Amino acid sequence: MNLQIGDNVFVQSYKHNGSLHRTWSKALVIDVREDFTVVVTDHSWVVEADGRRWLTKEPAICFYYDNRWFNIISMVRKAGIYYYCNIASPSLYDGEAIKNIDYDLDVKVFPDETYVVLDQNEYDYHKEKMNYPDSIKEIIDKELKELIGMIERKEDPFNFTYINNYIMKYFEMNYEKENGI
Repeated sequence: MNLQIGDNVFVQSYKHNGSLHRTWSKALVIDVREDFTVVVTDHSWVVEADGRRWLTKEPAICFYYDNRWFNIISMVRKAGIYYYCNIASPSLYDGEAIKNIDYDLDVKVFPDETYVVLDQNEYDYHKEKMNYPDSIKEIIDKELKELIGMIERKEDPFNFTYINNYIMKYFEMNYEKENGI
């Protein structure tokens, strides 16, 4: 993904038919790995496909994978860490934004480590309406199972210490920026 720590980027999510699904106005790159990029959205404007706009209320540590068919958003709240996982194409950075295709299914993970799969009806509707190829449906099924396995095994990023290290890095980066360090 050719991004550098400290870069500010847009994030854009599309639907299978190429229509814009959702955008985030700013995301701060806090880590770049061989196969994923970590960004923080904090008080970032989100614009939905229907034009609705809302402002994120808390820092969210977001993991965009180059070779996985999901991305993971961990929201740091007073009540604990919530995860919102989007089944989506691998993410890429094209010089304009981090981009992916949203494939409807989501997994929400609660601070008590329980989880629920969301939007099955939306997935069922869109796979017919947008004619998802069988190969895409097979990948989605496989990656959803892999994602749930990661959650159940508490693999990174599904553990407090991993997320806490990133949130501390984010706060340190903000402190240094505000104090000209």
